[in-house]
Amino acid sequence: MKKVSIFLGLCIAGITAYYVSNKPQKVDYSTQIKPILNKNCISCHGGVKKQGGFSLLFQEEALGKTESGKPAIIPGHPEQSSFIQRLHSKDPEEKMPYQRPALSEEEIELLTTWVKEGANWGEHWAYQPLEAPQIPAGSWFEKALSWVGIQASWAQNDLDYFVQAEQKNQGLTHTDRAEKAELLRRVYLDLTGLPPTAADYQAFEQDDSGDAFEKQVDQLLKSPHFGEKWAAMWMDLARYADTKGYEKDEARSIWKYRDYVIASFNQNKPYDQFIKEQLAGDLLPNPQENDYVATAFHRNTTNNDEGGTEDEEFRTAAILDRVNTTWEVLQGTSFSCVQCHSHPYDPIRHEDYYRYMALFNNSRDEDIPDDAPTYRHHTPANEKTIAQLKSFLVNQPLATQKEWGQMIRFVEPKIHPHWADQFENGALADNKYLAIRNKGSARFKAVPMMGKTKMLIACRNSGPAPTYVNIHQGTKTGPVIARIKLDTTLQEKYAKPKGQFVKGWAYTFVDLPALPGKQDLVWEFLNAKTKPEQTTATIGFWAMLPDVPSQLKSTDFEKLALQAIATEPEITTPVMLENPGNFTRTTRVFTRGSWLNQGAAVSPGIPSLFGNASMTNRLDLAAWIGSKSNPLTARVAVNRFWEQLFGIGIVETLEDLGSQGLAPVNQALLDHLAYKFQVDFKYRPKEFLKYVVMSASYQQSAIVDASTREKDPNNRYITRGPRVRLSPEQLRDQALLWSGLLSRKLGGPSVMPEQPDGVWNAPYSGMQWKKSDGEDQWRRSLYTYWRRSSPYPTMVTFDAGARDICLSRRIRTNTPMQALNTLNDPVFLEASQFFARKYPENGLKFIQKGYADLFGRAISKPKAEKLNAFYSQTLAYYQAHPKETLAFLKLCSDNEVPRQPANLVAKTLVANALFNIDESVNKP
Repeated sequence: MKKVSIFLGLCIAGITAYYVSNKPQKVDYSTQIKPILNKNCISCHGGVKKQGGFSLLFQEEALGKTESGKPAIIPGHPEQSSFIQRLHSKDPEEKMPYQRPALSEEEIELLTTWVKEGANWGEHWAYQPLEAPQIPAGSWFEKALSWVGIQASWAQNDLDYFVQAEQKNQGLTHTDRAEKAELLRRVYLDLTGLPPTAADYQAFEQDDSGDAFEKQVDQLLKSPHFGEKWAAMWMDLARYADTKGYEKDEARSIWKYRDYVIASFNQNKPYDQFIKEQLAGDLLPNPQENDYVATAFHRNTTNNDEGGTEDEEFRTAAILDRVNTTWEVLQGTSFSCVQCHSHPYDPIRHEDYYRYMALFNNSRDEDIPDDAPTYRHHTPANEKTIAQLKSFLVNQPLATQKEWGQMIRFVEPKIHPHWADQFENGALADNKYLAIRNKGSARFKAVPMMGKTKMLIACRNSGPAPTYVNIHQGTKTGPVIARIKLDTTLQEKYAKPKGQFVKGWAYTFVDLPALPGKQDLVWEFLNAKTKPEQTTATIGFWAMLPDVPSQLKSTDFEKLALQAIATEPEITTPVMLENPGNFTRTTRVFTRGSWLNQGAAVSPGIPSLFGNASMTNRLDLAAWIGSKSNPLTARVAVNRFWEQLFGIGIVETLEDLGSQGLAPVNQALLDHLAYKFQVDFKYRPKEFLKYVVMSASYQQSAIVDASTREKDPNNRYITRGPRVRLSPEQLRDQALLWSGLLSRKLGGPSVMPEQPDGVWNAPYSGMQWKKSDGEDQWRRSLYTYWRRSSPYPTMVTFDAGARDICLSRRIRTNTPMQALNTLNDPVFLEASQFFARKYPENGLKFIQKGYADLFGRAISKPKAEKLNAFYSQTLAYYQAHPKETLAFLKLCSDNEVPRQPANLVAKTLVANALFNIDESVNKP
């Protein structure tokens, strides 16, 4: 009886919800009015232009006085509002939109009603606070039946009710559950990027338990290959590359960042923590190595090593890229245009851009050739020395520990040659290094001395005769505070024992008198043995060392510290590091976006659209981005995860959830997923992904009738399973796995698999593609060396970007080049041959067995017959052409010839055809 009462109560609730939902609603600004304004009005009356003093971007401007002295919109009175009256005008000089087609009657009626109702403003849907939407009313009946023991629902979880409700609105429905083999292949590719093996298919087919699929999902979420698959997605967002970009596009060591991303996904690290470490790991209370490495997310910016370039220009370009990337990747907002003017379509002001930029503007990097600052990864023996130094400092003030820690680990803060000015008889060599001739000089202005008494100089002398450097205080005629003898050269007899070399520089330590505050220092260079036009010595950088604490002066601390500073690291990773107080930069608004035309100074902050949260650095920013007060982060993240699983986002424009992005096809579903991700799953990706793949929506068959395909051609309403083409990484990895060649080694430096000769013929660079040996040539595509000016050909052919900037989504294309690639690429042919070698069967039996192993089901009779005919034709040809057979197999007279070489070639080509059929290149 109690269950019946509850059932009736739920029925009444459902009926009430139906009538409430069908009650006439007021015009909604965000979904009904804003799109009309953006399309027809904003180009003349918005962030860029304000014709007639009228702007529709901000509420106060829209309702304020125009150049006529009167408001154009008078809330409640469309008959008095020129904004409405001009829509009806027949005068071409008065009619709006000006010199453009008139609005439709429906659009005019909407705008009129909106003004009549009070011209109520509203935030764009994506900027509204994130709340849990009500589960669609229709599901109450199904839930009630389920509660009393009647299973009448298609839905497997709440996600499905949102999908089902929107399908009903569109006059659509769902398909049946996919076959077990298809579903297994789909979830394997989605969660690990790799297909199942024949043994995986067999085990799943034999498991008849009710939770068989869930067990497979749990197993895949625990796989180390899970992290690799999702890291591949993140590499596009992080614009990861193994080179610096621009013309030279030289090498960069940053692969440890990729390892961090893989490990983070495998650890199921909460997304808000993942963000915090990448934006501000260096600013955490007690940062560890991985925290610093995480910040390489924003050191993936390009670095210009070309001669004659201005370091400050490209340092600024890197900062702007960090601002734009953070907004696009984490907030799904087009922010780059705000560099030059207020946002044309969203209420974000010009100065907001620079307040936000101020949070990034005090990082230590300065577009320097060595990518400084870098985390210096030492050998285990040298790491022991650093640990010993930390033990010396353990009882010192935190500020002292931090200052010495940064100098020992990063050799920061450095002073680079571009700081110098007032050159006499010298210049910046290649705009990078200080190169002064005999009796020449250069000034370093306002150097933070702060009483420090030891200097480190990275130098290189031009010849065997020593160069003498006099450092003057204030001016060239000022007192000499240091006399330095630079007698190091790159010649062996001078390099040892007189200098300790780090990447071509000799490190020299110099004592100085204690000087207060900031000082101008003039460096004078003397070397009478050099020729008039010859550089005496080259300075790479220099730095002021912290003072040795008085309690440690009698210990080995200073000796060990200088030794650690001058020791070459085993590996380096570019990282973010904040300027100390004495190096702080002032951030100013760039007038019209030009870094050369700087205006008023601004303080750090976020756009006022999101409130006035107080923040001073990147850590504050990261905390806000991951907080519940930020409405965008969870929406953007789940939309991206959804796109990876279903091939298209709920909001198709992953890069722009703003008012100019495409509207969500199911906003309630998006908000439901975002709320679940943020609140229920505590930002943990694995729990969220399991929730989605366990839904009935995800498990549908991809086979659909023609009528449904016509009504929902891109599967926006999830009327079927997510059948899309595989990514280039998945296509190559799949071929390697099928062949038995795939290396499952996790992490490590990038590798160079087979690539045609000549692809890397780049100017001003001696870099060469050297094919990796052993299993490294068959590692997952995630680890393939990525050169920005020339990415791996398969990646480019299948729509990957160059990674000069972040890429939120790859637009899938369908070109003949793609078929030519997978049919002719040496990697795919090699994989096909190794696949053929695995099978003793020939002809039809080989085709049937191979197909079943690849896809977990029997091949159709017509397809088998066509492939067998191809096999027979190929076999006959190569039996008649033995020389071509050996050439195909890349065999010479010294190689062992297979017992049936023509048969191996025929099986190889059949295998290659199997690798290229529809089932192979698409997710089922």
